[in-house]
Amino acid sequence: MTVTIVEAARGVTGGVDTHLDVHVAAALDPLGGLLGSRSFETSPAGFSELLGWLESFGAVSRVGVEGTGAYGAGLARFLRRAGVEVLEVDRPNRAVRRRGGKSDPLDAIEAARAVLSGRAQGQAKTRDGAVEAIRVLLVAKRSARQARGKAIMQMRHLGFTAPDQLRCQLKGLSVSALVTEGTKLGPGPACDPVTAATRASLCSLAERARTLESEIAVLDDQIGPLVSATAPELLGLFGVGPDTAATLLVAAGDNPGRLRSEAAWAHLCGVAPIQASSGKVTRHRLDRGGNRHANAALFRIVLVRMAHDPDTRAYVERRTKEGRSKLEVIRILKRYVAREVYRHLPRR
Repeated sequence: MTVTIVEAARGVTGGVDTHLDVHVAAALDPLGGLLGSRSFETSPAGFSELLGWLESFGAVSRVGVEGTGAYGAGLARFLRRAGVEVLEVDRPNRAVRRRGGKSDPLDAIEAARAVLSGRAQGQAKTRDGAVEAIRVLLVAKRSARQARGKAIMQMRHLGFTAPDQLRCQLKGLSVSALVTEGTKLGPGPACDPVTAATRASLCSLAERARTLESEIAVLDDQIGPLVSATAPELLGLFGVGPDTAATLLVAAGDNPGRLRSEAAWAHLCGVAPIQASSGKVTRHRLDRGGNRHANAALFRIVLVRMAHDPDTRAYVERRTKEGRSKLEVIRILKRYVAREVYRHLPRR
């Protein structure tokens, strides 16, 4: 009897190690054999040349790209528009790298092999819609918020060490009152050098904080309508405001369909318990990975519900009586909220 084995035709698999100025690509045949590797400029012409080079070996099935959220973002968008499936590839295993050495062609080959073997399965974010617009606005907002916080903290410390009269003037003020009072300060007509310098510094920091407040307000005015248009159902959840919703949308991306299940979403947010069992011991541990901004957003939602939602407060009370600690209850609630949020993510 003759047995015929028919293997489905598979195309060329590509891998790309991305950098600021140059991308290094590698091509593998369906059996994992190296067809070649080459460097290309990080420009539209270079992207087109890279794709043409891969297609010279045959039909391109999939391409694994490192850093699709950083240096590889432009290339990922180009390949996707060309109809090529793009997969996100993590950086090479450190143990393998120590044994085999480090070079850009080796990293590109490893990226292609991760795709061919199935180790890399995650689809890259498209970064071509409203969520990407929200993301770039959030970058500016977070920067402004951090700078404002730093300026206010510096005002506090200057107030602690200021000359007595000035220290008493600023003692006990709220943040808004401190900024308002700081903008009124100046060198003064008959101040000693230390007092004059301290007043001038406080005034400068207060003006900076006020400017950053205005900048944050402008960014909020831009983020709010985008979030409302993209995920109105998400904003309807208890404890979810525009800022929290924006953070969760950015974590999911413009193509949340790439998340195969709500369990995958929970892992992405770092709220899924991780198996840590061994021998006769069966246990789980806290997941400290995932998107930490999304994790913090879920934490804020839980805190709001624990303070203002009667059902959540009753749940916390019941689980606490069962012997659960407050941190354990919060972890359980974060997992529940992640499941709820997943059902309201926009679909494309």
